[in-house]
Order: sequence, then C-alpha cells, then structure tokens
Amino acid sequence: MLAARYLAGYPPELIAQAEQLRLDGRLADHLARRLPEPHEVRSDSALFDYVQDLKTRHLRNAGPLNFVGFDAKLRVLQQSLGTHTRRTQVQGARLKMRREIRVATLFKTAPAALLRMIVVHELAHLRELEHNKAFYQLCQHMEPEYFQLEFDLRLYLMHLDHPAGEGAS
Repeated sequence: MLAARYLAGYPPELIAQAEQLRLDGRLADHLARRLPEPHEVRSDSALFDYVQDLKTRHLRNAGPLNFVGFDAKLRVLQQSLGTHTRRTQVQGARLKMRREIRVATLFKTAPAALLRMIVVHELAHLRELEHNKAFYQLCQHMEPEYFQLEFDLRLYLMHLDHPAGEGAS
C-alpha cells in the first residue's frame, strides 16, 4: 500500500482511508478543501521576511538568522523538506554562530498552511535541536494545528508523488 510509506506510524485505518482517497481520485479535492489558502511567498527575500515575522512573534530571544531561502536540491539530496543549520565562524578573536534555514522549493506553490508548518518546524530548531517533547510543544505553541498540518503535508506529498490512478510501485 502506497500510503503506508508516507503515513508510517499512523493507525492502519487512517492509512487505508488515505489510500482509498488517492485511488478514488478524491485526494486532491480533499486537500483543496482542507488547505484552500495560497500564499504569495515566491522569492528568497519574501521567505526571509515571512520567517522573520514568525520568529519575531514567537522567538524574540532566539539568535539572528543569517540566511533564509528556497533550495531546489533539498528534497532530492537530503530527503527533507527544510533544514536548519548552525555553523560557528571565527571572526578575529571571537566565535560567531551562523544560522540558516532552507526550505524546499516545492513550498513555493504549496498551500499557505503547509509553508507555515515547515517554517514553524525549522524555527523550533533555533531552540530545540532534537525532535523531542519540548520541540513538538514549541511547534504547537507557534502553530496550534501543527500535528494536523504535518499529516496534511504527508497527504500532499503522497498526492504530488503519486496522483490518482497510479499504482503503488
């Protein structure tokens, strides 16, 4: 079953429902109803402003971001949809932390809620490096619907990779 690959860890009944939606050709309509809002974030500078706004609202005391941008290679090379990196740079006698957030380019055309979810996820890494309880609590603080959006993102990826009617190769 194709849905099991995207929804590993979810209850079997939910996986079966998602697979049936895909096979019946109803997954795209389901996603359009759940995630109707598009966004206008199309450039790296617009993404930087968008991320900075969320950071200012929820993580005022977190260190500054040096780079935020879309990355076309991200999903292919790292099997991830966003990354947060920290690098220490030597500047004279001091060490300076350089923080970067990269978001997969597929989010340029994804629904607004999914872009927000991935940005919230990467911003949470400014405070919590590991995917632990505190990390997910922070994600939920910044985006109350975080867990539902994470599930919707998995459905969205399943739809993009295997539209209706394609087999479970």
